[in-house]
Amino acid sequence: MKNIFYLLLLVLTFTSCNEFQKALKSEDAATKYKVGEELYNAGKFSKANRLFEQAIPQYRGKPQAERLMYLNADASYQMEQFYVSGYHFERFVSAYPKSSKKEEALFKAAKSYYQLSPVYSKDQEDTFTALEKLQEYINVYPESTNATEVNALVKELSYKLEKKAFETAKQYNRISDFKASVSSIDNFIIDFPGSSLREEALYLKFDSAYQLATKSVEYKKKARLEATITNYNTFKRGYATSEYLEDATTKYEDALKQLEQYNTKS
Repeated sequence: MKNIFYLLLLVLTFTSCNEFQKALKSEDAATKYKVGEELYNAGKFSKANRLFEQAIPQYRGKPQAERLMYLNADASYQMEQFYVSGYHFERFVSAYPKSSKKEEALFKAAKSYYQLSPVYSKDQEDTFTALEKLQEYINVYPESTNATEVNALVKELSYKLEKKAFETAKQYNRISDFKASVSSIDNFIIDFPGSSLREEALYLKFDSAYQLATKSVEYKKKARLEATITNYNTFKRGYATSEYLEDATTKYEDALKQLEQYNTKS
């Protein structure tokens, strides 16, 4: 029985491949469409895609073109060719704005761009694009059953941008560019006021201000020590039980001692 099963499977595979090759070489668009759809339904998206690409130009302007374009876009999506699927789904929506498949196409276009978003440490241009596309979808379909998922994706991508901005500021601190670190954290806090990384960011700003002050040339030191004290008070006021408070307090007390020298002189 097992041998018969494998023999049947071999025959079916051969027949399918043979049918695909015939359709690929055929001049008949209807054959390409029919075989392509069969292959799509069987999960053979790569072969289906090749036939759809050949058939689409011949169906342009005809009623079948709408379904053909959607299947072609979705075949690319199922193969995880997200640059291609995003482009094709958007073309579909543009060509058929009243289609019953419009919402699904717009959703999958947005998800295609979401899939292209890289890890936070890399350039985030694709993340910005994904956020824009997800927002466009939710603007058009605010009551969609996909709204919860879209909001979760937006939250995930937004955090990635937060993490990117925060790690940039942190890197400035690591390489001892303390002035750039303070500036970057100020921008981070403005751009992401409700960030879950705010506590560490404020500590990092204080630490950078302290390091900048203690390593300053003499004529800038007093003003920078005063800025350090201000940053400490801001941090402590917001996070009185922070795990960073002990280290911050030690540096704060050192800054106070150094500042006293200037007050004594004056």
